[in-house]
Amino acid sequence: MASRVPLVDLTGAFEPGPRRDEVIETIRRACEDVGFLVITGHGIADEAVNGIDAASRAFFALPEEEKRAYLGPPGVYRGFTPAQESALALSREDESLPDLCELYTVNRFDDPETARRAGLREGRESFFAPNIWPDPERVPGFKEAFETYYAVMEGLATELMRLMALALNLDEHWFDDKIVDHITNLTVNHYPSLDRPALPGQFRRGAHSDWGSLTILYHDGEPGLQIMSAEGEWEDVQVVPGSFVVNLGDLMAAWTNDRWVSTLHRVVAPEGDTGDRISIAFFHQPTYDAHIECIPTCMSPEDPPHHEPTTSGGWILSMLEKTIY
Repeated sequence: MASRVPLVDLTGAFEPGPRRDEVIETIRRACEDVGFLVITGHGIADEAVNGIDAASRAFFALPEEEKRAYLGPPGVYRGFTPAQESALALSREDESLPDLCELYTVNRFDDPETARRAGLREGRESFFAPNIWPDPERVPGFKEAFETYYAVMEGLATELMRLMALALNLDEHWFDDKIVDHITNLTVNHYPSLDRPALPGQFRRGAHSDWGSLTILYHDGEPGLQIMSAEGEWEDVQVVPGSFVVNLGDLMAAWTNDRWVSTLHRVVAPEGDTGDRISIAFFHQPTYDAHIECIPTCMSPEDPPHHEPTTSGGWILSMLEKTIY
């Protein structure tokens, strides 16, 4: 069966013209129907992707005790999270078994001025904590690879948000001031090799929707990502070399008055596949104090706003606190 997730070639789409118009219409339909895209022609160099992939594998190959030296303190979502100590399904009040996944997470707050612009205030120190970096002698090039990848994802996310603004019949730059000081976490997911099959009901990443504006996902070409269809069935997302998977989060659904959808998805360990794999998620999230209320083009007298206004930071913090054991 053909995937419902469209493959979109972004070549030529970042400049005005017929090609851009065609891509915008494809994005609009995808965001309304399934909330997922697979993108090529994105302009991200292989070197940036290969660099963070290699650095991540080098870190996760360290002994468990050494990796645990890079755990974040309570309330600080940076650094290492061991396997089976988080469960994304908890964000949906689903008392799932812990996920077969270990994580490494960074943000952009090593620079105090960047953190201040993004929303650092008294009482928010944990949220805006600087990164936790491995010993460069043990994992050479790790920090540089992560910072390089983060920077190119920032650029791609901005371009995607501009295309999405046009797909919502807004000015191309409508989102710019709301995301310029974004609070995006970059998380590498490492799914370790399994020495036995997963328990019934246990997943590499349990069923969840993402929480922010959009997510840009790299994975290493191995299958396992699935989305929930409108009919309630799990469907595989196509694997396309050199692509990224882009999906909407809950804030984008609320922002668009549910015209666009944030779709439930999960990562399974395919039967007989016990090898390890890597995926890298750029969880794009607007500025902490950005007001999220119904976009003007998404409401009418017949369809008033469905959601109470909220802020970007308050929402993301409530979700993070639910998903860590």
